Amino acid sequence: MAGLTLRPERTDDLEFLHRLYASTRADEMALVDWSPEEMGLFLQSQFEAQHSYYLEHYQESRFDVIEQAGVAIGRLYVARWPDDICIIDISLLPEHRGRGLGGRMLQALLDEAASTGKNVSMNVEINNPALHLYERLGFKPKGEDNGIYRMMEWRSGKSGSSGPEKSGKMKAKRRADNNDLP
Repeated sequence: MAGLTLRPERTDDLEFLHRLYASTRADEMALVDWSPEEMGLFLQSQFEAQHSYYLEHYQESRFDVIEQAGVAIGRLYVARWPDDICIIDISLLPEHRGRGLGGRMLQALLDEAASTGKNVSMNVEINNPALHLYERLGFKPKGEDNGIYRMMEWRSGKSGSSGPEKSGKMKAKRRADNNDLP
C-alpha cells in the first residue's frame, strides 16, 4: 500500500472521475432495464450534476484525486470548517475497495481532527457497504436518516465526546501504517 498520495483534481481527470462515479452506481444500474447507451447517458448527466453541485456549494474545499504509485484510484473531497472537517465524498475504484486504503485515508482525517479538536462529518447512503467501516472508525449517526442518506459524525476528544478509544500500541501501529499519507 505504499505510495498512496493525494493531489489536486485537474480538468484532465474528468474522464477518470466519471468512470469512478459510474462504478459507485453499478449495483443500482444492474437493477434497471436500460440499454448501455441509456445507462451511459444517465450516469454522465448524474456525474455532471454532482460535480457541478460540489464545485458550486463547496468552493473553499479540497477536491483531490487519490493515487497509488502514481495511478489514479479514487477521489477524496473535503471541506475544512472552523469546528468540523466535512467529508464531501470518498470513492475508490472497485478493484481497490476492501483493501484498507479508504480506511487509511479516513484515519488520516480523524488524526487531523483529533489534533485540532474538530469533529468529522459525512452524509452516507444508507445502503453503502462502507457504512460498517465508518462505524468501526467511531462514526455515529447524527439526527434522523432522510430516507437515502444518514448523517454520520465522529467527535474528537477535544470537542466533548470522543471517537474510538485506541491503546498506545494501536496508535503507534496506525502511525507506522500511515507514514506515507499526506
